[in-house]
Parts: sequence; structure tokens; C-alpha cells
Amino acid sequence: MKEPTRPIPQPTVDRDGSLVAHTVATPTAFKVRARVTIGSRKVIPVIFVPGIMGSNLRARRDMAARNDDILKPGEAAWRPPNGAVDGYKEARKWSRRGPSHRQRILDGSLLEVDPAGELDFAPYALDQRELRERGWGEVYADSYGALLVDLQKHLDKTFQVTPHGNREIRHFWRRVMQCPPAQWGVRNVERVTESELEKYAAFQYPVYAFGYNWLESCTVSAQRLRRRIDEIKKFWIERKHECRKVILVTHSMGGLVARACARASDPGDGSAPDIAGIVHAVMPALGAPVAYRRIASGTERGNFTNGLSDNLRAGKFAEIAGDTSAETTPVMAVSAGILQLLPNHLYPKPWLSIKTVSVVNRREQVRDHLALPDGNPYDFYRDMKSWYRMIDPTLADPAGRYTSSRGGAEALIVKSIDEAERFHTKVLTANDGNGAPLRPYYHPNSYAFYGADRTFKAYGQIRWVAREESTGSTALTARNIRSGRLVLSDTNGTREVEIETDLRLRFALWPQDSHGDETVPVQSASAPAQYIRQIFGPDGFRHQESFQHESMLLLTRHLIVKIVQEVQ
Repeated sequence: MKEPTRPIPQPTVDRDGSLVAHTVATPTAFKVRARVTIGSRKVIPVIFVPGIMGSNLRARRDMAARNDDILKPGEAAWRPPNGAVDGYKEARKWSRRGPSHRQRILDGSLLEVDPAGELDFAPYALDQRELRERGWGEVYADSYGALLVDLQKHLDKTFQVTPHGNREIRHFWRRVMQCPPAQWGVRNVERVTESELEKYAAFQYPVYAFGYNWLESCTVSAQRLRRRIDEIKKFWIERKHECRKVILVTHSMGGLVARACARASDPGDGSAPDIAGIVHAVMPALGAPVAYRRIASGTERGNFTNGLSDNLRAGKFAEIAGDTSAETTPVMAVSAGILQLLPNHLYPKPWLSIKTVSVVNRREQVRDHLALPDGNPYDFYRDMKSWYRMIDPTLADPAGRYTSSRGGAEALIVKSIDEAERFHTKVLTANDGNGAPLRPYYHPNSYAFYGADRTFKAYGQIRWVAREESTGSTALTARNIRSGRLVLSDTNGTREVEIETDLRLRFALWPQDSHGDETVPVQSASAPAQYIRQIFGPDGFRHQESFQHESMLLLTRHLIVKIVQEVQ
């Protein structure tokens, strides 16, 4: 009869390569032996890169304090709430913070990654010291804990021996192999085979998390990711392990960071040979119009397709992120990282329309007047004078921090938009040579999945709409609407516009129009399809919850196995 065993935490690795496992002393009468899993000496670290707002931030420890600073050096600045109670408390705290307060806390130039975040995950096989060293405390536990725990529990355990001495595939890998393709949003899938698992099982897969300052340019975050990859490889090599490649798993904005990192990695041709592959989840590949909406009118408080409880949660998030443009502009308008999430030069145009609604023969009639942007979208963002502008520069510096700098807040805004344009048109581009046009860059061994739910509507376009009175004497044209004068902006996001001299219209934003995941519309998220190995478009999850969906955890493991097949 097989002797009973109990699992203990995985061993740690000393600098000389020795494996060290710890357990507690037990009485001699306790006959259950401790069981420790020893991984391969060939290591492929899996590094998770989160989305915007998914990294914990603190005031830089080397920050030179100013008289109006709110945070002390090293003090936490951004900690996403974990759980409903924590979310309610965080919403109350941020709802009391005005524009000036927000600007002084979320100043990207004064912040750095905070590694001391929540580690209250489900049971895992590593102690907290090891998790800190692997960066788990840098990221949002509530959103990403399920993924990190799932990978840590399952990646290193592929086969097992039955009581009869036969090898068999563990049940959690059989579920990956048997998952219906429809749950992954495709008709057919090349299933993982037992021979592929045999090759996969020859490696060990330690799981890391990489936090970054999401207010800074993704270019800066990509450089930091490159250094982290080098540090992780060096760690294992110094401990007598073979570690030549890593795998990146990303969420949302983290996909842009990972692509920029791979694009700039040696030898500089985009091959990034020490990155075995990248799994992209819900990436805004072409940007997302919701970024314009949140700067121009504040964070939306829900979705018309949601139920009451979901909209209550969305309202709490809006209180944290800022539900008016006065609250969002001081943070978002000067943040290159956030501006890099706007619809870029490849997003299908036009994506902003201006309409009026009138009643004709007792029926409502919608008229289209303007379709924008009608040129370079970054010129559209740099426009801070038109009534439909995204950024009101007078809202950007309530704390008066840029008054002494040349050009003030407006110059900093333009600089940040310029960096966003450079990032998409220069950094995330590739040239195949032979005079071919530039194309978006993706690592050659990339996979992606995105939310394609018809219920979880996202902004595929922005629609400013006003009700047109039938008694008006001014004929509306594209010219006079474009040149209209902004008279008043309400806190609810509506804008009163004077057309010529005798007509005023109140423009409001129509709700989300495109299927997606409530944040990224399908026209952006599906764009990598022609450049990567395979893309999956399932439904059933919201943007921030994509790695809490069981089918997506199975898909992530499936894709990691496929990536490893290319490792020589």
C-alpha cells in the first residue's frame, strides 16, 4: 500500500544551487511523510504584466519633498481595493479628494512601483518572502490573484504515477486538453497533445509578477521590464540552472508594455530571442475611445446593459477614478501612459461623431453633422480650443504645479501627446523590408484573446448628440457646428454650445455602442489577428475580470504549452 504523504511548500534555491525545503517537526507517531516537488534544472520563468491601474504605486523613496506634497517618501499612493468592503472604503476616500488633491497624489513623476501590496491570495505553495521576491506584491491581488495562483499550482505538475505504476496526465491538464473550442471563442483549436506535454514537462516554470508605473510612458515601463527579465535570468543562472528564455502573460495595457519590451530587446530586430512568446489578454491594440470619454467627461458610472449591482460597482469605480473631467484631467491629460491608450493612428476612422435629434412628423430623426478625427488623431488630441476637445487645459493644473514651467500645463500636455504618438508610430512598428509599408509590431510567437460579448458594451465610437428644436431659425451645417463656441460644461459631462449667434445646443454623450468587454471594443482588441499565431474571441467576462474566468485560465495554460513547443 502506498505510504501517505502531505505536500509542503516548494523548495527555495540557494546561491550555490542547493534546494532547501522547510517543514515543522512532528511526533514519531505521525507517520505521514512530507512531500516536496523538485522542479527541472531547466527554467522558463513566466512573468505576468498587468493592465493600467493594476500595479501598486507609492511615492518615490528618493523624492525631494515639496511644501504642498500630500505623500511622504515611500507612502502608498495607489492600492486598488480588494473585495467589496475594501472597494466601498476606497470609493469613500477618493470621493472626498478634489482635483488638486488627486493631482498631487497621482503625479507620475513622483511615483514608483510599490512591492508591499496585498498577498492575501488563496492557498499557494510558496511562502510570503518568496512571493515578495517574485513581485506578487506589486500587482492588484483581487484581479490577478486567481491567475498567479492557478499558474503556480499547475504549471510545474504535468504527469503523475498511478498506484499501479503507470504514468498519467493530471486531471487539470486533461481539462485543458478537453475544453470545448466554443468556450474559447473559436470553432476549432489545435489541441495540446501528450507528446507536447512531454516536451513541456522538461522545464520548470516559476511565476513572477511585474508591476510598473502606468502613469509613465509604456516605453519607460518596457525598459524596466527588460531589466527585470535580465535580473530573473541572472538569478537562476547564478544558482546553477539553465535559464535562456521567459514567457510573458499580459493584461490590457501590459500587452503594449510587453510588445515595446520585445521590440527593443537585443538584437533589436524584433525577434527578442530570450522571450519565448507572449500571451496577450484583452489588449487595446489600437486604443480605446473610452480613454477620450474619461478625460473629456469623467469616468462613466455604468452601462445601460448592466443590472443594478453591476452599475453600483461601476459607480464606486467612477468615484475612485474621477467621475468629472475636473477630476480626471489633472491626472490623465499629462500622463503619457494613459494617453497611449487613446485610439491610435490605426483605429478605424471616424470614431467620433456629432449628431442632432429632431422630431419630424412625430418621429425622431437623427442627423449626422461631423465625423472626426478627419486627419491625424494626435492633432485632434492636441486641439484644446474646439468645443468637442478632449482636454480643457484650464483643468489640468489645479494645484498650480506647472505655473513656473515654460508653457505651463499646456506644454506638458502636448509633450505627453507627442510621446503617445511616437510610441505607436515608431516604437510599436516593424518594417519587413523590400519597401513594404510599416506594420504593427508583435513578437513572432504571440497569441491573444479578448472579450467579444454583445452584452458587455464598450465605446467603439464617441457620439456627441443634441436635441434640435424644430422652431430654430439657424440651419445646422458641418461648418457652423465645427466652429461652435463652448458656453458651459456641466459636471455630468454635457456641453452647451452656441451655434452662430442665436442657437444654443446641449450636447451629451450617447452610451456604449460596440460589443466587447465594457472597456475595449472588438475593433481594437481583434486587430492583432493577422499578425500573431492565433487569436480567440470568447464572451462571458468583463475587462478587469478576464483572468477570473475559468475558461481563460485553461486557455492561458494551453497557450503556454504551445509557446514552449518552439523552444529549442
